[in-house]
Amino acid sequence: MQIQTVGILSPGDMGQAIASVLNQNGLKTIAALDDRSERTRQLAAAANIQDVGSLTQLVIESDVVLSVLVPSAATEAAKQVAEIIANVGKQILYVDCNAVAPQKVKRIAQLIESSGATFLDASIIGPPPRVPGRTRIYASGKQTDEFQQLRNYGLDIRVIGDEIGQASGLKMSYAALTKGLTAIGAELLIAAHRLGLDEQLWEEVSSSQPELAAILTRSIPSMTPKAHRWIGEMEEIAETFQELGLTERIFYGAADVYRLVKDTSLGKETPEECDRESASHTLRDRPLSEIITILSDETAPN
Repeated sequence: MQIQTVGILSPGDMGQAIASVLNQNGLKTIAALDDRSERTRQLAAAANIQDVGSLTQLVIESDVVLSVLVPSAATEAAKQVAEIIANVGKQILYVDCNAVAPQKVKRIAQLIESSGATFLDASIIGPPPRVPGRTRIYASGKQTDEFQQLRNYGLDIRVIGDEIGQASGLKMSYAALTKGLTAIGAELLIAAHRLGLDEQLWEEVSSSQPELAAILTRSIPSMTPKAHRWIGEMEEIAETFQELGLTERIFYGAADVYRLVKDTSLGKETPEECDRESASHTLRDRPLSEIITILSDETAPN
């Protein structure tokens, strides 16, 4: 099958950027925007994603559906799409690109395949693909040839195996390191701030662990508007590790850190607001010390 139309579930920060790349390279992308927020509609319009209204119409018109959602929405979205596929008899490729545990993605695969469609497991590592070379999409499953067509339209797609769960497992392992480290860093810096030792700690980290200081300086400011999404991702990692006979507690703790951040003024900003120019700098350029002070003050116990 030659891919001509790609359905996006859903055009948020990541989904919108993926669609924009595909559109710029000659593919048509569509989304079902009935009952979606104004922000989602604006993101879709900015990427030239065509609104087809309903999810049913999206399935009818799509050759491939990319599910790019918060982890908690992945299973319900697949159920809805599977029901529509069964009703309309449309053969499509459904690619789950969500940060979910391998055992969950296998259950999602069963839902889609029971409707007669083809399923692939995929994971996105890196930021939204607005800069070439920084975002990889790993895929696993027995029928990856069709999905690999999207390499011709600007996406870096890498097949790593023929088993459902491998791509998701890679995402869980990688995000456990990167986002787990960000959660640990944010919490320990807040703790040092409340102890009145933030300057001394940062001086020591910058001196003895300069690579770590550079990572935290970059990762914590970019984390705050995404914290609400990362809660579910940490919980999926916890479930993955528990299934493997490892402790899940570390990552439920990381989820708690992101839950705290979510409810702060920084956590309520959107990525677009963080990129807005303010006094010749974007809000994302706030000094790390300022971010930690805000997070410490706004999450302090009463």
